[in-house]
Amino acid sequence: MTTTSRRQLLATTGLLTLGSALPVGCSRLAGDATLGAGKPNLFIGTGGHGHTFPGASLPFGMAQLSPDTNTHGWDACSGYHQKDGSIMGFSHTHLSGTGIGDMLDILVVPTRQELKLQPGSTDNPDEGYRQRYSDEHAEPGYYRVKLESGVLAELTVTERCGLHRYRFGQGPGHILIDFAHAIEDDWDKGIVVENASLDLGEDGTLTGSRQVNRWAKGRHIHFAMQMSRRPDRVQFFGDDGKPAPDGATSIKGNKLKVAFFFDDAGGPPILIKTGLSAVDVKGARDALAQEVPAWDFDGAVKAARGSWAKALDGFRVAGGTEDQRIILASALYHAQLAPTLFTDRDGRYVGLDRAVHHAPKGEEAFSTYSLWDTYRALHPLLTLIDPDRAALLTRDICRQTAQSPAGPLVWPLQGVETACMIGWHGVSVLAEAHAKGIAADYAAAWPAIRRRAFDRDYKDIDSTLGRGFYYDLGYIPCDEVWESVSRTQEYAYDDWAMAHLADAVGAKEDAAALRERSRNYRNVIDARTGFARPRFKDGSWWKDYDPIQIGHDTGKWRDYTEANGWQATFLNQHDVYGLIDHFGGDAAFEKQLDALFNGPSTLPDNAPPDISGLVGQYAHGNEPNHHVAYLYAYCGAPAKTQAMVRRLLTEMYRNDPDGVIGNDDCGQMSAWFILSALGFYPVDPVSGVYVFGSPLFDVAEVRVGAGRMLTVRAENNAPDRPYVQSVRWNGKPWSRNWIAHADLIDGGELVFEMGAKPSDFGTAKRDRPPSFGATPS
Repeated sequence: MTTTSRRQLLATTGLLTLGSALPVGCSRLAGDATLGAGKPNLFIGTGGHGHTFPGASLPFGMAQLSPDTNTHGWDACSGYHQKDGSIMGFSHTHLSGTGIGDMLDILVVPTRQELKLQPGSTDNPDEGYRQRYSDEHAEPGYYRVKLESGVLAELTVTERCGLHRYRFGQGPGHILIDFAHAIEDDWDKGIVVENASLDLGEDGTLTGSRQVNRWAKGRHIHFAMQMSRRPDRVQFFGDDGKPAPDGATSIKGNKLKVAFFFDDAGGPPILIKTGLSAVDVKGARDALAQEVPAWDFDGAVKAARGSWAKALDGFRVAGGTEDQRIILASALYHAQLAPTLFTDRDGRYVGLDRAVHHAPKGEEAFSTYSLWDTYRALHPLLTLIDPDRAALLTRDICRQTAQSPAGPLVWPLQGVETACMIGWHGVSVLAEAHAKGIAADYAAAWPAIRRRAFDRDYKDIDSTLGRGFYYDLGYIPCDEVWESVSRTQEYAYDDWAMAHLADAVGAKEDAAALRERSRNYRNVIDARTGFARPRFKDGSWWKDYDPIQIGHDTGKWRDYTEANGWQATFLNQHDVYGLIDHFGGDAAFEKQLDALFNGPSTLPDNAPPDISGLVGQYAHGNEPNHHVAYLYAYCGAPAKTQAMVRRLLTEMYRNDPDGVIGNDDCGQMSAWFILSALGFYPVDPVSGVYVFGSPLFDVAEVRVGAGRMLTVRAENNAPDRPYVQSVRWNGKPWSRNWIAHADLIDGGELVFEMGAKPSDFGTAKRDRPPSFGATPS
């Protein structure tokens, strides 16, 4: 075993200030307190292992135009890492916070240096077209940086287009388009980019298409690009790096590049606008024509700022520290980068069956559904702060579920079901949406969902392996299927979600069977030892069990998904009282939770880097534990939830590039902070209720719908006063330690009275949160 690193240990309490929290909009409270929306720090998460990017995007936009600093290694997943020190160029598509890299389409390299076709390395940027940089600035919808060759680069976006503005010094310069640029890692096999083409039209429009076989294998991207100034010379380069014949206006291959040369690049800035489509070049041309018909870069910046002001100004707070307000604003920003728009202007999109579909009028299709992560908090957050967006996504998931050969969504990216992670948690998002009254065609999605639920002949994908064992044995054996313990637990949660959907469409017998089967999680919880434990096909348990380990074979085999036995033991969201009974009652359950948080923070040598942010063996840097601090509320010890949630809020998030303790995972880490800072969290999203924690800010105002505001007040709040003494809802005493979404979405005032010592608030069994449809008797 090894001692954990800083990424694994509890983050320090020191907070670093990188910028002031300038208000986007503010109002006055009683006294001198100001209620406002802080200014996001887009560099939070760009260091450490946060895997975010600082470039220009719109809320949930298709075009995400950002600098790339690397394409190799785990910390290059978003294309950018604060430590790399040099910029390769600016590409148009990115992933925010993921643990696998892809995208980085259409790299633009503006420079006054000599032409080089390879980027070079971070260790020696001078060997390639990389450039060191300074004066970097990022804000929602706009990015600016000064490159060492003397080019001032500015970026902004519309929904489907990236806009560049480059100011060159006097003298020659060129702009290289590297169409071979992509994430490439040691484990990639075969050709990553193929079937590429570039064509320069008589009107000066450069168009291109390529196929990328990286994470989303076989995805396609098409673009149309225009420049505000005609170059003096254009040169295409093929796969071998040799120039195409002079005068060539098109080229095909795999590793294509084209350079636009300007004898004097100084004077008026050179502007570039690039339209994107996953369908065809026509879609990209339409985006250009309709979204950026003119060369108004400043107008596009203004529009992007306006979009983000609306998205961020629906959440205002007072109290906390300046850094905490910046962290909150940054989390709100990161929580609205994905899912990403995937329809062309005419409504066309590539479905998961690889066919082209048309979204109905007024609807959109989306990509970048990181559902194993985001079903837990990101989607619940959207149902609260942006119910219209949540409804749009719900209807899209219903349609794409019906279209996908794999049925329920897992991790769709750019028209490809990656089947990444385990389970099929698109059903959770749908079940939660239905429970919260969001209208959608759930019946259209149900046949595909039912096949995944019951049809053992339905072809499995990586995320659904072992269903036959799950049906027959009630668990997945560790000697047959990779990550068997976590699969059993997460398939059980998907059963719970599918049971709700079955009820919704009138399939009552299916609902009853799924509800009963959702208790299969107990079959991998050894009541004698009190741990989630690997179990073999013959029914026996792993004899030499060690909860620190991630597999019964301490080599490369894993019995858990990005977790170990300690963390997986509490991977139950829907039947907490059943789990408590399995442990032997409240006292035994509380004792085991205490042991989780107070144990030694050690991990085996083969632990994945995702297991980070340890408090004892609790891992805040990864999703399976995100609900666990709230489980104390179910066994009559809510004060321990309050103390731990406040600790995690203040110590796991910092105003710093290394300010996210794990991957941000398309906004899930950020969403946990936002909801927990409000004072509540969805332990079981499908239940439609939130469990109380410890509000971070003195006052928070949240727009929860048209004309409706939710105000959360924490009276007598302070860093040393994390404990809830009492609660009032709309002026009336509230004894329950939870509240329903149906209450919050109507708006109102939720008031927490805080104190320095634990109270008996919420400890009575009748006031504990419901689970599996009931509260303890």
